[in-house]
Amino acid sequence: MHHGTLVTPQPRSRCSSDGAGHPNCHVNVGAVVDSASVGYPFVTLDSMMFQIRCAGCDAPGAAVCTTCRFALLGPRPQPGSHGIHAALPFTGRARKVVLGLKYRNRRQVARHLAGLVVNAIVATGDQRHVDIVTWAPTSDARRRSRGFDQGELVARHVARQLGVPCRRLLVRSGASTTQTGRSRVERLQGPEFLARPGLDGRRVIVIDDVVTTGATLRAAAAALRHAGVVEPLLYAVASTPAGAATAARRSGLAAADPTLAA
Repeated sequence: MHHGTLVTPQPRSRCSSDGAGHPNCHVNVGAVVDSASVGYPFVTLDSMMFQIRCAGCDAPGAAVCTTCRFALLGPRPQPGSHGIHAALPFTGRARKVVLGLKYRNRRQVARHLAGLVVNAIVATGDQRHVDIVTWAPTSDARRRSRGFDQGELVARHVARQLGVPCRRLLVRSGASTTQTGRSRVERLQGPEFLARPGLDGRRVIVIDDVVTTGATLRAAAAALRHAGVVEPLLYAVASTPAGAATAARRSGLAAADPTLAA
């Protein structure tokens, strides 16, 4: 060895130099290993990735599979006495997809649900009368536990598809409790909101995820009117069919599934 020359040690295997001296030796040093030919416990990177599954039927491959996309294209619910437009009825596949967003962290579905809301907005022509899109914020406790506000996710996608800005215009005031699991009488009172000032003459679309009595969006609209918004336009991803919550309570299902409690 010459002075000043760096010698890098070569890796040694448990086998002999010819690769046959150890009874458990099957791989030659320096050979290219084909991962497909090596059995368990060899794990490829692809198999380590989280597999995307459909929020509607749990089939692998997409956040909302083709079958469920077609299932979500049924007739839209008619606006109830509350005057709120919804893109979907809160039943069947649509219900599963929305609950996947709310409770199973399926955030990828927000974009698809927003597209359905945009379709509903275009069907009424309200896209011609909007300056800003906002949302009815969930309670602070819900946002902390989920790590996101599902209404905000949908609203931001709606605004992007309409080509208008999305702004947080509302904050919950008072107790800031969630509507989920409350009685119908309690829901009719609705949460309390405060609106950002300086909205005189602005035209605003307000987005919520699921509408039952409409109290949340009505309270949001009242706060926006107080701040100068001309006439807030109210849209939800889905609406609960009339009477579904009452039937659920009578059958005892509301305790097991608080999303049905109205």
